[in-house]
Amino acid sequence: MIPDKESIFNAVKVKTSRSGGKGGQHVNKVSSKVELILHLESADFLTTEEKSLLRERLAFRIDQEDQLHVICQEDRSQLQNKERAAEKLISLIISGLHVSKIRKPTKIPRGVVLKRRSDKKNLSARKETRKRPPVHD
Repeated sequence: MIPDKESIFNAVKVKTSRSGGKGGQHVNKVSSKVELILHLESADFLTTEEKSLLRERLAFRIDQEDQLHVICQEDRSQLQNKERAAEKLISLIISGLHVSKIRKPTKIPRGVVLKRRSDKKNLSARKETRKRPPVHD
């Protein structure tokens, strides 16, 4: 199930800290960097199969305590960073749960093979007419 922002904020732990980047002296006073920490085991909106799938596919983003971390420090506003971090987390969950279709190998139709052969013969015959005729002594 795809979570909405409200259920995300109910399930995550929010950490804020000072962020670098644009903002001048304002950066030194305000904690605008937001880190959302989702403990996968306590996420009620995910089934056990979805949790195991996320553990497998997002292993590089999950730490030893089974927590998924998402950090956002793009804006000067903490509220905007919190919203963007939630959107990032939702898109990360969606991409982690996406199952791609299994490709079915198809056979080349017989008509296509026959057309290619006849085209090759026509091209060969056309090029054959460009040769010089043999010289007879």
